[in-house]
Amino acid sequence: MAERAQTTVLVTGGSGRLGRSVVTGLAEAGYDVVSVDRAPVPDGAFPAQIRQESVDLLAPGVARRVIEKHRPDAVVHLAAIAVPFSAPEEVILQTNSQLAFQVMGAATDLGVGRIITASSPTVLGYGSPAGWTPEALPLDEETTPKPWNAYALSKLLAEQTMRMFAAAQGDRLRYAAFRPCYVISPEEWAGAPTQQGHTVVERLDDPALSAPAVFNYVDARDVADFLDVLLQSMDRIPNAETFFVGASDALARGPLSELIPHYLPAVGALAAGLTGTSPAFSIDKARRLLGWEPKRSWRTELPGEKDQQLAAAIQEVR
Repeated sequence: MAERAQTTVLVTGGSGRLGRSVVTGLAEAGYDVVSVDRAPVPDGAFPAQIRQESVDLLAPGVARRVIEKHRPDAVVHLAAIAVPFSAPEEVILQTNSQLAFQVMGAATDLGVGRIITASSPTVLGYGSPAGWTPEALPLDEETTPKPWNAYALSKLLAEQTMRMFAAAQGDRLRYAAFRPCYVISPEEWAGAPTQQGHTVVERLDDPALSAPAVFNYVDARDVADFLDVLLQSMDRIPNAETFFVGASDALARGPLSELIPHYLPAVGALAAGLTGTSPAFSIDKARRLLGWEPKRSWRTELPGEKDQQLAAAIQEVR
């Protein structure tokens, strides 16, 4: 804990759905955290020790000035237009790619030792109106990216931007990217709408809602835990790696081996091995290189779900 307390982490997009949990989680883990966003969270929403900076990172020189002011040991870049098609395509592409370049470029120029950028599973191209068939399931970091919209392309460009800086710096600075699955924040377990406007229970009860994203999800607090482990591990793992960060199960009440053939027929033949609660997105790389394991599931976080499962188990025994 003492070592983390000496580590300053600057988080861009700290006021967002994922950012709030990342900022809070890293602070609770013992880091000195600076949250940078256009709009701060209200007083009392963050632990008192968290510093907030309200700036526009797209304005010329601002990313460099705010990083130079706080001199962080690490930068976690989350700031972006976070929802596909929530703005004109050219705006999403320009905003997200420029943010990634400005923040990582400034951090690199100022010699920040650890630089992490958020990507997205959407880089793989699922949901394409023209159809989509990956090479295999489960999907992992070796699956060929096939972005079909500006948001997905902007996230792939963020990964490529990270690799560009790493190629120029060698091992002098350490870089990583991560692809958080469909983020569910703490208040959404209690019934608040998720990113697509549905509640978690609605997405579970109607598989058609989760099928376009191949039933992926992750608790925002598990992403914070992942980043804690990653920050502590970057000096010992290969540089400029990309990781999927997801739950250890699927956002589905039934096995994907049965659901995928029904809702995603073109992919159905690949789903035979996704039995039980197996997800379609593999987190084995994060397990192998980092020793990270998600702690939360819809089965543990949804109110009353444990009781329902226990009752079902008792009924089966009877």
